[in-house]
Amino acid sequence: MSDQKKTIASDTGNPIRTLRNLWPFMWPTDRADLKRRVIWAGLFLVAAKLAQVFVPYFFKWATDALDGKHDGLQFLPAVLIAPVMLVIAYNAARIIQLGLNQLRDALFARVGQHAVHQLAYKTFVHIHRLSLRFHLERRTGGLSRIIERGVKGIESIVRFTILNTLPTLLEFALVAIIFGFTYGLSYVGVTAAVIWLYIWFTVRASDWRIAIRRDMNASDTDANTKAVDSLLNFETVKYFCNESMEAARYDESMERYEHAATRIWTSLGWLNMGQGVIFGIGMAIMMVMSAMAVQRGEQTIGDFVFINAMLMQLSIPLNFIGFVYREIRQGLTDIEQMFDLLDVEAEVTDKPDAVPLRDTEGAIQFEDVHFRYETDRPILHGISFAVPFGKTVAVVGPSGAGKSTISRLLFRFYDVQQGAITVNGQDVRDVTQESLRNAIGMVPQDTVLFNDTLAYNIRYGRLSASDEEVMEAAEMAQIGDFIRALPQGLDTMVGERGLKLSGGEKQRVAIARTILKAPPILILDEATSALDTATEQEIQTALDYVSRGRTTLVIAHRLSTVIAADEIIVLQDGIIAERGTHKKLLAKKGLYQAMWDRQREAQETEEKLKDFREHDELGVVVRKPPLV
Repeated sequence: MSDQKKTIASDTGNPIRTLRNLWPFMWPTDRADLKRRVIWAGLFLVAAKLAQVFVPYFFKWATDALDGKHDGLQFLPAVLIAPVMLVIAYNAARIIQLGLNQLRDALFARVGQHAVHQLAYKTFVHIHRLSLRFHLERRTGGLSRIIERGVKGIESIVRFTILNTLPTLLEFALVAIIFGFTYGLSYVGVTAAVIWLYIWFTVRASDWRIAIRRDMNASDTDANTKAVDSLLNFETVKYFCNESMEAARYDESMERYEHAATRIWTSLGWLNMGQGVIFGIGMAIMMVMSAMAVQRGEQTIGDFVFINAMLMQLSIPLNFIGFVYREIRQGLTDIEQMFDLLDVEAEVTDKPDAVPLRDTEGAIQFEDVHFRYETDRPILHGISFAVPFGKTVAVVGPSGAGKSTISRLLFRFYDVQQGAITVNGQDVRDVTQESLRNAIGMVPQDTVLFNDTLAYNIRYGRLSASDEEVMEAAEMAQIGDFIRALPQGLDTMVGERGLKLSGGEKQRVAIARTILKAPPILILDEATSALDTATEQEIQTALDYVSRGRTTLVIAHRLSTVIAADEIIVLQDGIIAERGTHKKLLAKKGLYQAMWDRQREAQETEEKLKDFREHDELGVVVRKPPLV
């Protein structure tokens, strides 16, 4: 799929600018077939308007023929100017005009949908290119609503500007020429005045309605965001019995939406009424002028009918002018946030001369790394350490010490402000993001799965893997027996965010897809901290297997999982407070030992409580648990 390189600028109310931005998608340089469709659609557009102009002429000639007059038609054979033949020609012209319009729409349909497709795809790709910071600050429900409305807005703008605005302008020009040459400039003046007043009123009223539309969109986005957030966290809602509170919050947003939507429809009624009054007065003036001319013998009954038919025909594109303007402005309102998304620059990008990461052993080096998320929020202060090929280095420390930040920097979700991170001796800022991330496998603390099958979620590690390879990875992650016991096996759906699986099962799926990816570098970001002790021990066995022979960085909360690490780095307040092996750090009797002692005490307390519960269930113990 070709990449449209033209920048889409945010546009809050300039149809010409928007059309200019959209034009590369409607006239794609690499699609000669679509260009041909645009040309043919344009030809049919002009032909349809010419046929439409002849419709009132045939009506005039048929009327005059019925009155016994054939002025201007004497050059035709008598059979062709018979009233019946003119009536047939009148209806044939209407059918031809209708058919040409439908051909135009059919030809342009693929062009318009291509533009919608390309812009929606461009937005989707762009959102995935944006930094982690952007996604942490956005709300999923609101973002999806912006894209949904934006795509619909693009379709409205593409369709109505090309298929309605241009034909309407052409028809105005033809009507002015016909009235000027046939009936004089006074008719042209009245027509121009009506059109100008009609358009002026429509623009002013529509601009007023746009503000209401923005309020309605904001309420709609807010309601959808709250609904999605509430449904994604339905367990938490039920834990705290807050269903009524969530319903009240949603109802509040929908009440604002109801109020704005009511104002939208009310204002539409006033707009339509104003348009009808303006056109009705203009039509009355011109019909009176024609009637008086008929009485003076300057015009025939056919002329009177012709002017009426031409004005009635003109009312259709005039109505479209109002409708098209409203649709374009509303479309602009709907897509302005989508354009804003396209204007957001990615915080982390590949350099123009970025090269792929060398496919070697995968040694990691942090060299005097400084990092802050915000200017007034420093996280890391001059961190330096190495993870040699095939070794395991663990990073531990209190909450907020900067442990998870290290894994995010290695993945290059953010760039360091000072210092450097190298992999295989290459600065991660000098290599392509794709090659860097292909070389790293991640088993996170909170494994969020796609709402799809087990096979899909495991195969996500390597999309080309066969079912046999998927199952082999599941066996290595110690989830093979669980999958075979399921009625649908690998085709079992895991539910939203994997909620149909337990924490341990989700972690095993994450391990299986990392095994399938087979990266030279492995990051275990507190992969077992959310699990119970028994499950942790089972998962740890699988993690030990997958990290064998790989350069492994372990971000750990439970120190019992890093005892065997080649080196343990203790972070505190963004600096390395201690480093060494497990035994050496315990011998120092510093921060690491204090953390170790606290966790041992907590574990012993947990085991005592577990023993108490087991004995109590058997009726052996009836005392209270020991206070700690």
